Amino acid sequence: MSNMNRFLGGSPGSVLAKLIFLSLLVGAFMAFLGITPVGLVQGLYHWIASVLDLSLDTILEVGRWMLYGAIIVIPLWLLARLFGRR
Repeated sequence: MSNMNRFLGGSPGSVLAKLIFLSLLVGAFMAFLGITPVGLVQGLYHWIASVLDLSLDTILEVGRWMLYGAIIVIPLWLLARLFGRR
């Protein structure tokens, strides 16, 4: 078996025929559902942007909780360290 056949997974002609057939099936299925390649890319972009936005909001919220807790915990810890010595 030649390197080209091994790389393609068969003879170039049979691989080309399979790819054309699969492209036709996938294209018909996408047309049936009203999906376009541009729509897929835009949808993926918007999904990634919303996940990143949600993640950033979550990080900011957790940081705010940490700051609020530190305002109480650090002075209490410091007082306990200062007055806990004998």
